[in-house]
Amino acid sequence: MNASILFGLLIALMLTGMPISISLGLTVLTFILTFTQVPLEAVALKLFTGIEKWEIMAIPFFILAGNFLTHGGVARRMINFATSVVGHLHGGLALASILACAMFALVCGSSVATVVAIGSIVLPAMVAHGYPMAFGAGVMITAGSLGILMLPSIPKVIYAISTNTSIGALFVAGLLPGIMLAFMLGVVTWYIAKKNNYPRMRKATWMERLKFFKDSVWGLMLVVIIVGGIYSGIFTATEAAAMAAVYSFFVSIFIYKDMGMKDVPKVLRDSANMSAMLLYIITNAALFSFVLANENLPHRLADWILGMNLGQNGFLFVVNLILLAAGNFMEPSSIILIMAPIFFPAAMQLGINPVHFGILIDVNMEVGLCHPPVGLNLYVASGISRLGITELTKAVLPWLGTMIVFLVIVTYWPWLTLVLPRALGML
Repeated sequence: MNASILFGLLIALMLTGMPISISLGLTVLTFILTFTQVPLEAVALKLFTGIEKWEIMAIPFFILAGNFLTHGGVARRMINFATSVVGHLHGGLALASILACAMFALVCGSSVATVVAIGSIVLPAMVAHGYPMAFGAGVMITAGSLGILMLPSIPKVIYAISTNTSIGALFVAGLLPGIMLAFMLGVVTWYIAKKNNYPRMRKATWMERLKFFKDSVWGLMLVVIIVGGIYSGIFTATEAAAMAAVYSFFVSIFIYKDMGMKDVPKVLRDSANMSAMLLYIITNAALFSFVLANENLPHRLADWILGMNLGQNGFLFVVNLILLAAGNFMEPSSIILIMAPIFFPAAMQLGINPVHFGILIDVNMEVGLCHPPVGLNLYVASGISRLGITELTKAVLPWLGTMIVFLVIVTYWPWLTLVLPRALGML
Protein backbone atom coordinates (compact mmCIF):
# COMPACT_ATOMS: atom_id res chain seq x y z
CA MET A 1 0.00 0.00 0.00
CA ASN A 2 2.78 2.44 0.97
CA ALA A 3 4.62 1.66 -2.29
CA SER A 4 1.52 2.55 -4.31
CA ILE A 5 1.16 5.84 -2.44
CA LEU A 6 4.85 6.71 -2.84
CA PHE A 7 5.05 6.05 -6.58
CA GLY A 8 1.56 7.44 -7.22
CA LEU A 9 2.56 10.72 -5.61
CA LEU A 10 5.80 10.87 -7.59
CA ILE A 11 4.04 10.23 -10.91
CA ALA A 12 1.30 12.77 -10.08
CA LEU A 13 3.88 15.48 -9.39
CA MET A 14 5.82 14.70 -12.58
CA LEU A 15 2.62 14.85 -14.66
CA THR A 16 2.20 18.47 -13.56
CA GLY A 17 5.40 19.27 -15.44
CA MET A 18 7.45 19.72 -12.28
CA PRO A 19 11.18 18.93 -12.67
CA ILE A 20 12.06 15.39 -11.61
CA SER A 21 14.47 16.56 -8.89
CA ILE A 22 11.81 18.71 -7.18
CA SER A 23 9.20 15.97 -7.65
CA LEU A 24 11.48 13.51 -5.85
CA GLY A 25 12.12 15.92 -2.97
CA LEU A 26 8.46 16.81 -2.47
CA THR A 27 7.41 13.16 -2.70
CA VAL A 28 9.91 12.18 -0.01
CA LEU A 29 9.00 15.02 2.38
CA THR A 30 5.25 14.49 1.95
CA PHE A 31 5.54 10.75 2.48
CA ILE A 32 7.82 11.06 5.52
CA LEU A 33 5.65 13.67 7.22
CA THR A 34 2.39 11.85 6.49
CA PHE A 35 3.04 8.11 6.56
CA THR A 36 6.16 7.50 8.67
CA GLN A 37 7.65 8.31 12.05
CA VAL A 38 11.07 9.23 10.63
CA PRO A 39 12.42 12.38 12.35
CA LEU A 40 13.25 15.35 10.14
CA GLU A 41 16.76 15.33 11.59
CA ALA A 42 17.34 12.01 9.80
CA VAL A 43 16.21 13.62 6.53
CA ALA A 44 18.63 16.52 6.99
CA LEU A 45 21.46 14.10 7.76
CA LYS A 46 20.66 12.03 4.66
CA LEU A 47 20.79 15.14 2.49
CA PHE A 48 24.48 15.46 3.34
CA THR A 49 25.47 11.81 3.55
CA GLY A 50 23.66 10.97 0.29
CA ILE A 51 26.36 12.69 -1.77
CA GLU A 52 29.26 11.96 0.55
CA LYS A 53 30.59 9.11 -1.59
CA TRP A 54 34.02 9.61 -3.14
CA GLU A 55 32.84 8.17 -6.47
CA ILE A 56 30.41 11.07 -7.00
CA MET A 57 33.39 13.37 -7.60
CA ALA A 58 33.88 11.57 -10.94
CA ILE A 59 30.71 13.21 -12.29
CA PRO A 60 31.81 16.90 -12.31
CA PHE A 61 35.27 15.91 -13.55
CA PHE A 62 33.90 13.93 -16.52
CA ILE A 63 31.50 16.78 -17.32
CA LEU A 64 34.42 19.22 -17.28
CA ALA A 65 36.54 16.93 -19.48
CA GLY A 66 33.66 16.57 -21.95
CA ASN A 67 33.21 20.34 -22.19
CA PHE A 68 36.91 20.91 -22.85
CA LEU A 69 36.86 18.21 -25.54
CA THR A 70 33.69 19.63 -27.12
CA HIS A 71 35.12 23.15 -27.43
CA GLY A 72 38.77 22.29 -27.89
CA GLY A 73 38.90 20.99 -31.45
CA VAL A 74 39.05 17.28 -30.57
CA ALA A 75 35.74 16.50 -32.31
CA ARG A 76 36.74 18.19 -35.57
CA ARG A 77 39.98 16.23 -35.80
CA MET A 78 38.20 12.95 -35.09
CA ILE A 79 35.68 13.73 -37.84
CA ASN A 80 38.51 14.40 -40.32
CA PHE A 81 40.14 11.07 -39.48
CA ALA A 82 36.82 9.16 -39.65
CA THR A 83 36.01 10.74 -43.04
CA SER A 84 39.39 9.69 -44.42
CA VAL A 85 38.68 6.08 -43.37
CA VAL A 86 35.06 5.53 -44.50
CA GLY A 87 34.13 8.63 -46.52
CA HIS A 88 34.46 6.80 -49.86
CA LEU A 89 31.71 4.28 -49.01
CA HIS A 90 27.98 4.79 -49.70
CA GLY A 91 26.78 7.41 -47.22
CA GLY A 92 30.42 8.15 -46.39
CA LEU A 93 29.84 11.31 -44.36
CA ALA A 94 27.09 9.63 -42.35
CA LEU A 95 29.34 6.63 -41.69
CA ALA A 96 32.12 9.02 -40.70
CA SER A 97 29.79 10.67 -38.20
CA ILE A 98 29.09 7.28 -36.57
CA LEU A 99 32.80 6.46 -36.39
CA ALA A 100 33.56 9.93 -35.05
CA CYS A 101 30.80 9.58 -32.43
CA ALA A 102 32.28 6.24 -31.35
CA MET A 103 35.76 7.78 -30.99
CA PHE A 104 34.46 10.84 -29.19
CA ALA A 105 32.36 8.63 -26.91
CA LEU A 106 35.54 6.82 -25.86
CA VAL A 107 36.75 9.99 -24.16
CA CYS A 108 33.61 12.01 -23.41
CA GLY A 109 30.96 10.11 -21.40
CA SER A 110 28.01 12.31 -22.35
CA SER A 111 25.50 11.57 -25.08
CA VAL A 112 24.33 15.17 -25.42
CA ALA A 113 27.92 16.45 -25.65
CA THR A 114 28.63 13.88 -28.38
CA VAL A 115 25.64 15.01 -30.45
CA VAL A 116 26.59 18.67 -30.03
CA ALA A 117 30.29 18.21 -30.76
CA ILE A 118 29.94 15.94 -33.80
CA GLY A 119 26.51 16.96 -35.08
CA SER A 120 27.20 20.69 -35.20
CA ILE A 121 30.08 20.01 -37.58
CA VAL A 122 28.83 17.03 -39.59
CA LEU A 123 25.18 17.94 -40.22
CA PRO A 124 25.88 21.18 -42.15
CA ALA A 125 28.58 19.33 -44.14
CA MET A 126 26.16 16.51 -45.00
CA VAL A 127 23.54 18.94 -46.28
CA ALA A 128 26.20 20.77 -48.32
CA HIS A 129 27.13 17.44 -49.95
CA GLY A 130 23.52 16.66 -50.88
CA TYR A 131 22.28 14.48 -47.99
CA PRO A 132 18.74 15.06 -46.68
CA MET A 133 18.87 16.80 -43.30
CA ALA A 134 16.44 14.26 -41.80
CA PHE A 135 18.74 11.37 -42.75
CA GLY A 136 21.77 13.04 -41.17
CA ALA A 137 19.86 13.97 -38.03
CA GLY A 138 18.55 10.40 -37.67
CA VAL A 139 22.11 9.10 -37.78
CA MET A 140 23.37 11.66 -35.27
CA ILE A 141 20.58 11.14 -32.74
CA THR A 142 21.34 7.43 -32.37
CA ALA A 143 25.11 7.51 -32.92
CA GLY A 144 25.36 10.24 -30.28
CA SER A 145 23.89 7.85 -27.71
CA LEU A 146 27.20 5.96 -27.85
CA GLY A 147 28.41 8.68 -25.50
CA ILE A 148 26.94 6.87 -22.49
CA LEU A 149 27.85 3.32 -23.55
CA MET A 150 31.54 3.54 -24.36
CA LEU A 151 34.29 3.87 -21.74
CA PRO A 152 33.61 6.80 -19.37
CA SER A 153 29.93 7.46 -18.75
CA ILE A 154 28.04 9.52 -16.18
CA PRO A 155 25.09 7.04 -16.07
CA LYS A 156 27.59 4.27 -15.32
CA VAL A 157 28.99 6.27 -12.42
CA ILE A 158 25.48 6.86 -11.08
CA TYR A 159 24.62 3.15 -11.38
CA ALA A 160 27.89 2.22 -9.63
CA ILE A 161 27.09 4.62 -6.78
CA SER A 162 23.54 3.26 -6.45
CA THR A 163 24.58 -0.41 -6.38
CA ASN A 164 28.21 -0.40 -5.12
CA THR A 165 29.41 -1.90 -8.42
CA SER A 166 32.96 -1.42 -9.73
CA ILE A 167 33.12 1.72 -11.87
CA GLY A 168 36.25 0.51 -13.64
CA ALA A 169 34.60 -2.77 -14.64
CA LEU A 170 31.53 -0.89 -15.92
CA PHE A 171 33.70 1.42 -18.01
CA VAL A 172 35.51 -1.47 -19.69
CA ALA A 173 32.35 -3.58 -20.05
CA GLY A 174 30.75 -1.04 -22.38
CA LEU A 175 33.58 -1.10 -24.92
CA LEU A 176 32.69 -4.22 -26.95
CA PRO A 177 28.91 -3.53 -26.90
CA GLY A 178 29.65 0.04 -28.01
CA ILE A 179 31.73 -1.19 -30.94
CA MET A 180 29.00 -3.65 -31.89
CA LEU A 181 26.28 -0.97 -31.79
CA ALA A 182 28.39 1.40 -33.89
CA PHE A 183 28.85 -1.38 -36.46
CA MET A 184 25.10 -2.17 -36.53
CA LEU A 185 24.18 1.51 -36.96
CA GLY A 186 26.79 1.73 -39.73
CA VAL A 187 25.30 -1.23 -41.61
CA VAL A 188 21.82 0.32 -41.53
CA THR A 189 23.23 3.69 -42.63
CA TRP A 190 25.19 2.14 -45.50
CA TYR A 191 22.12 0.21 -46.71
CA ILE A 192 19.84 3.28 -46.70
CA ALA A 193 22.53 5.40 -48.39
CA LYS A 194 23.15 2.80 -51.08
CA LYS A 195 19.42 2.33 -51.68
CA ASN A 196 18.93 6.08 -52.13
CA ASN A 197 22.26 6.62 -53.94
CA TYR A 198 23.51 9.19 -51.45
CA PRO A 199 26.89 10.82 -52.24
CA ARG A 200 30.28 9.23 -51.73
CA MET A 201 33.52 11.10 -51.17
CA ARG A 202 36.92 10.74 -52.78
CA LYS A 203 38.92 7.85 -51.31
CA ALA A 204 41.69 9.21 -49.10
CA THR A 205 45.25 8.02 -49.52
CA TRP A 206 47.03 6.18 -46.71
CA MET A 207 49.25 9.21 -46.17
CA GLU A 208 46.18 11.41 -45.69
CA ARG A 209 44.72 8.92 -43.23
CA LEU A 210 47.98 8.82 -41.30
CA LYS A 211 48.08 12.63 -41.16
CA PHE A 212 44.51 12.87 -39.82
CA PHE A 213 45.21 10.08 -37.32
CA LYS A 214 48.23 11.96 -36.00
CA ASP A 215 46.04 15.06 -35.62
CA SER A 216 43.43 13.15 -33.59
CA VAL A 217 45.76 10.95 -31.55
CA TRP A 218 46.07 13.45 -28.69
CA GLY A 219 42.35 13.14 -28.04
CA LEU A 220 42.37 9.35 -28.35
CA MET A 221 45.25 9.13 -25.86
CA LEU A 222 42.69 9.87 -23.18
CA VAL A 223 41.42 6.30 -23.62
CA VAL A 224 44.87 4.99 -22.73
CA ILE A 225 45.02 7.24 -19.68
CA ILE A 226 41.61 6.15 -18.35
CA VAL A 227 41.81 2.41 -19.03
CA GLY A 228 45.55 2.08 -18.45
CA GLY A 229 45.47 4.06 -15.23
CA ILE A 230 42.54 2.10 -13.77
CA TYR A 231 43.82 -1.31 -14.90
CA SER A 232 47.37 -0.71 -13.66
CA GLY A 233 46.10 0.56 -10.32
CA ILE A 234 47.82 3.93 -10.70
CA PHE A 235 44.55 5.66 -9.90
CA THR A 236 40.89 4.92 -9.18
CA ALA A 237 38.02 5.67 -11.57
CA THR A 238 37.37 8.95 -9.73
CA GLU A 239 41.02 9.94 -10.00
CA ALA A 240 40.88 8.93 -13.69
CA ALA A 241 38.07 11.44 -14.15
CA ALA A 242 40.21 14.18 -12.59
CA MET A 243 43.13 13.22 -14.83
CA ALA A 244 40.79 13.31 -17.84
CA ALA A 245 39.73 16.86 -16.98
CA VAL A 246 43.33 18.05 -16.58
CA TYR A 247 44.48 16.28 -19.75
CA SER A 248 41.54 17.65 -21.79
CA PHE A 249 42.37 21.16 -20.59
CA PHE A 250 46.03 20.72 -21.56
CA VAL A 251 45.25 19.32 -25.02
CA SER A 252 42.59 21.94 -25.84
CA ILE A 253 44.63 24.94 -24.69
CA PHE A 254 48.27 24.08 -25.34
CA ILE A 255 48.32 21.44 -28.11
CA TYR A 256 45.31 22.01 -30.39
CA LYS A 257 45.02 25.68 -29.34
CA ASP A 258 41.41 25.87 -30.53
CA MET A 259 40.60 27.41 -27.14
CA GLY A 260 42.26 30.27 -25.34
CA MET A 261 42.55 30.94 -21.62
CA LYS A 262 39.78 33.51 -22.05
CA ASP A 263 37.39 30.66 -22.94
CA VAL A 264 38.14 28.65 -19.79
CA PRO A 265 35.81 30.57 -17.40
CA LYS A 266 32.80 29.86 -19.66
CA VAL A 267 33.66 26.15 -19.81
CA LEU A 268 34.00 26.09 -16.02
CA ARG A 269 30.65 27.85 -15.56
CA ASP A 270 28.84 25.51 -17.96
CA SER A 271 30.38 22.48 -16.25
CA ALA A 272 29.47 23.79 -12.81
CA ASN A 273 25.85 24.37 -13.88
CA MET A 274 25.52 20.86 -15.29
CA SER A 275 27.23 19.30 -12.26
CA ALA A 276 25.00 21.20 -9.83
CA MET A 277 21.89 20.03 -11.65
CA LEU A 278 22.98 16.38 -11.57
CA LEU A 279 24.11 16.51 -7.95
CA TYR A 280 20.77 18.05 -6.96
CA ILE A 281 18.97 15.16 -8.66
CA ILE A 282 21.31 12.67 -6.95
CA THR A 283 20.68 14.23 -3.54
CA ASN A 284 16.90 14.00 -3.87
CA ALA A 285 17.17 10.50 -5.30
CA ALA A 286 19.28 9.52 -2.28
CA LEU A 287 16.41 10.69 -0.07
CA PHE A 288 14.00 8.66 -2.18
CA SER A 289 16.20 5.58 -1.81
CA PHE A 290 16.33 6.23 1.95
CA VAL A 291 12.54 6.12 2.12
CA LEU A 292 12.45 2.95 0.03
CA ALA A 293 14.96 1.29 2.34
CA ASN A 294 13.14 2.52 5.44
CA GLU A 295 9.95 0.89 4.16
CA ASN A 296 11.95 -2.21 3.07
CA LEU A 297 10.40 -1.82 -0.38
CA PRO A 298 13.34 -3.02 -2.53
CA HIS A 299 13.51 -6.41 -0.78
CA ARG A 300 9.73 -6.76 -0.66
CA LEU A 301 9.54 -6.00 -4.38
CA ALA A 302 12.41 -8.41 -5.01
CA ASP A 303 10.58 -11.16 -3.13
CA TRP A 304 7.40 -10.38 -5.08
CA ILE A 305 9.24 -10.53 -8.42
CA LEU A 306 11.00 -13.75 -7.46
CA GLY A 307 7.68 -15.22 -6.35
CA MET A 308 6.40 -14.84 -9.91
CA ASN A 309 8.96 -17.49 -11.00
CA LEU A 310 9.96 -15.55 -14.10
CA GLY A 311 13.52 -16.84 -14.10
CA GLN A 312 16.45 -14.78 -15.37
CA ASN A 313 15.15 -14.36 -18.90
CA GLY A 314 11.65 -13.38 -17.87
CA PHE A 315 12.94 -10.98 -15.23
CA LEU A 316 15.26 -9.24 -17.70
CA PHE A 317 12.41 -8.95 -20.20
CA VAL A 318 10.18 -7.27 -17.61
CA VAL A 319 13.00 -4.94 -16.52
CA ASN A 320 13.56 -3.87 -20.14
CA LEU A 321 9.86 -3.12 -20.61
CA ILE A 322 9.70 -1.02 -17.45
CA LEU A 323 12.90 0.89 -18.24
CA LEU A 324 11.79 1.57 -21.82
CA ALA A 325 8.45 2.84 -20.48
CA ALA A 326 10.23 5.04 -17.92
CA GLY A 327 12.34 6.50 -20.72
CA ASN A 328 9.18 8.09 -22.11
CA PHE A 329 8.92 10.59 -19.27
CA MET A 330 12.19 10.60 -17.29
CA GLU A 331 15.84 11.32 -18.10
CA PRO A 332 18.53 8.65 -17.59
CA SER A 333 20.04 9.78 -14.29
CA SER A 334 16.66 9.88 -12.57
CA ILE A 335 15.64 6.48 -13.94
CA ILE A 336 18.83 4.83 -12.71
CA LEU A 337 18.67 6.45 -9.28
CA ILE A 338 15.05 5.35 -8.76
CA MET A 339 14.94 1.99 -10.52
CA ALA A 340 18.38 0.49 -9.83
CA PRO A 341 17.88 0.10 -6.05
CA ILE A 342 14.50 -1.55 -6.72
CA PHE A 343 15.58 -4.11 -9.33
CA PHE A 344 19.13 -4.74 -8.14
CA PRO A 345 18.30 -7.03 -5.15
CA ALA A 346 16.14 -9.30 -7.34
CA ALA A 347 18.81 -9.36 -10.07
CA MET A 348 21.44 -10.46 -7.53
CA GLN A 349 19.20 -13.19 -6.13
CA LEU A 350 18.66 -14.49 -9.66
CA GLY A 351 22.43 -14.68 -10.19
CA ILE A 352 22.68 -11.86 -12.75
CA ASN A 353 26.12 -10.26 -12.86
CA PRO A 354 25.90 -6.65 -11.56
CA VAL A 355 28.15 -5.35 -14.37
CA HIS A 356 26.00 -7.03 -17.04
CA PHE A 357 22.89 -5.62 -15.37
CA GLY A 358 24.44 -2.15 -15.36
CA ILE A 359 25.23 -2.24 -19.08
CA LEU A 360 21.71 -3.51 -19.80
CA ILE A 361 20.32 -0.47 -17.95
CA ASP A 362 22.76 1.77 -19.84
CA VAL A 363 21.51 0.51 -23.22
CA ASN A 364 17.92 1.15 -22.14
CA MET A 365 18.96 4.71 -21.28
CA GLU A 366 20.46 5.03 -24.78
CA VAL A 367 17.13 4.11 -26.35
CA GLY A 368 15.29 6.57 -24.11
CA LEU A 369 17.54 9.40 -25.31
CA CYS A 370 16.45 8.84 -28.91
CA HIS A 371 12.65 8.97 -28.78
CA PRO A 372 10.03 11.47 -27.57
CA PRO A 373 8.73 12.97 -25.41
CA VAL A 374 11.88 13.58 -23.34
CA GLY A 375 14.66 12.13 -25.53
CA LEU A 376 17.41 14.71 -25.04
CA ASN A 377 19.26 13.73 -28.23
CA LEU A 378 16.12 14.54 -30.24
CA TYR A 379 15.95 18.06 -28.85
CA VAL A 380 19.66 18.69 -29.32
CA ALA A 381 19.47 17.45 -32.93
CA SER A 382 16.36 19.57 -33.46
CA GLY A 383 18.28 22.66 -32.34
CA ILE A 384 21.12 21.89 -34.76
CA SER A 385 19.02 20.79 -37.75
CA ARG A 386 16.03 23.14 -37.27
CA LEU A 387 13.71 20.17 -37.87
CA GLY A 388 10.61 19.53 -35.74
CA ILE A 389 10.45 16.72 -33.18
CA THR A 390 7.74 14.90 -35.17
CA GLU A 391 9.86 14.90 -38.30
CA LEU A 392 12.92 13.74 -36.38
CA THR A 393 10.93 10.98 -34.69
CA LYS A 394 10.04 9.55 -38.10
CA ALA A 395 13.60 9.98 -39.37
CA VAL A 396 15.17 8.10 -36.47
CA LEU A 397 12.97 4.97 -36.71
CA PRO A 398 15.32 2.70 -38.75
CA TRP A 399 18.19 3.27 -36.32
CA LEU A 400 15.92 3.14 -33.27
CA GLY A 401 14.71 -0.29 -34.39
CA THR A 402 18.36 -1.35 -34.70
CA MET A 403 18.97 -0.24 -31.12
CA ILE A 404 16.06 -2.35 -29.89
CA VAL A 405 17.59 -5.40 -31.60
CA PHE A 406 20.90 -4.51 -29.98
CA LEU A 407 19.20 -4.28 -26.58
CA VAL A 408 17.93 -7.85 -27.00
CA ILE A 409 21.46 -9.03 -27.87
CA VAL A 410 23.00 -7.33 -24.82
CA THR A 411 20.24 -8.64 -22.56
CA TYR A 412 20.58 -12.30 -23.46
CA TRP A 413 24.27 -12.53 -24.39
CA PRO A 414 26.16 -11.50 -21.22
CA TRP A 415 29.48 -12.71 -22.64
CA LEU A 416 29.61 -9.62 -24.85
CA THR A 417 29.54 -7.41 -21.77
CA LEU A 418 31.67 -9.44 -19.38
CA VAL A 419 34.51 -10.82 -21.53
CA LEU A 420 36.76 -7.73 -21.32
CA PRO A 421 36.40 -7.04 -17.57
CA ARG A 422 37.12 -10.73 -16.90
CA ALA A 423 40.14 -10.74 -19.22
CA LEU A 424 41.53 -7.70 -17.41
CA GLY A 425 40.91 -9.25 -13.98
CA MET A 426 38.27 -6.68 -12.99
CA LEU A 427 35.64 -9.35 -12.17
